[in-house]
Amino acid sequence: MDDLAFLNELFAEIEARRAAAPDTSYSAQLLADLPRAANKLGEEAVETVTAALTGNDEALLAESADLIYHWLVVLAARGLTPKQVVEVLKARAGTSGLAEKAARGK
Repeated sequence: MDDLAFLNELFAEIEARRAAAPDTSYSAQLLADLPRAANKLGEEAVETVTAALTGNDEALLAESADLIYHWLVVLAARGLTPKQVVEVLKARAGTSGLAEKAARGK
């Protein structure tokens, strides 16, 4: 299985957990509580940055995995998909990152 297929399967599993009982599924708990899921995504982002700055590759990989999982949960909780994110990235392809950022006014 290629990497993108694995991420799609993980996302599908997260979506399937929506029907699970929250007392038996962490994903179900997060899907039912968007603020909690979003806060957890933020925590994982900070932990990923911290791991990147420590130079510990194992910690960076582990925190990156946590970050991606929680990002997928937040997308699912909002009714969005990774494919939609890919479409945004494709639309930006070929545009300088600096030019794209300036066009957004950020």
